[in-house]
Amino acid sequence: MNGRARHLPADERRAATVEAVIDLAAEQNPSDITTMAIAQRMGLTQGALFRHFPSKDAILQAVMSWVTERLLTRVDKAAEEAASPVTALEAVFMTHIDFVSAHPGVPRMLFGELQRPGETLPKRMVQTLIRRYGEQLHILLETGKTRGELRPDLDSDAAATLFIGTIQGLVMQSMLAGDVARIRRDAPGVFAIYLRGIGAAS
Repeated sequence: MNGRARHLPADERRAATVEAVIDLAAEQNPSDITTMAIAQRMGLTQGALFRHFPSKDAILQAVMSWVTERLLTRVDKAAEEAASPVTALEAVFMTHIDFVSAHPGVPRMLFGELQRPGETLPKRMVQTLIRRYGEQLHILLETGKTRGELRPDLDSDAAATLFIGTIQGLVMQSMLAGDVARIRRDAPGVFAIYLRGIGAAS
């Protein structure tokens, strides 16, 4: 990528910058990533990088936009192709797991932004992503209740929060173990336990 990055059109250069940041985030603390490190990863000078992004925050905004668009698009597609609300929940869960497994730097970036002091645009973008994701889950959960697949007394807001928190827990466990593949191994069993808690009584 380094040699090719010098000769990319502007749009592809910006996309390559996002890719470089996510790759770096998988290897080190995202808060320690400098524009110099990004430029070096791409085989560019800082000056060349700043021709496309006026600041590091602008780069982070591009990363968060990329994550939001890719993740929500994949989650929507997985839900639409499922035959029922319960299978849609499982498809969304595993799609999210696959996304994180393929891009392990993403959750590190999201956690890092949420821990930043004060209000920043990248931080607000992460909060918006989580809110939109929760809203999509809420719709699936309410539909599942209506169709009798989930408990009629289920608190959909709490169930959506637990869904997201369960994935975050799997991510943290894989990060602590230093084993990205672990998240895929553990996910099916963990989702089965989640589903037993929210499913309609047989």
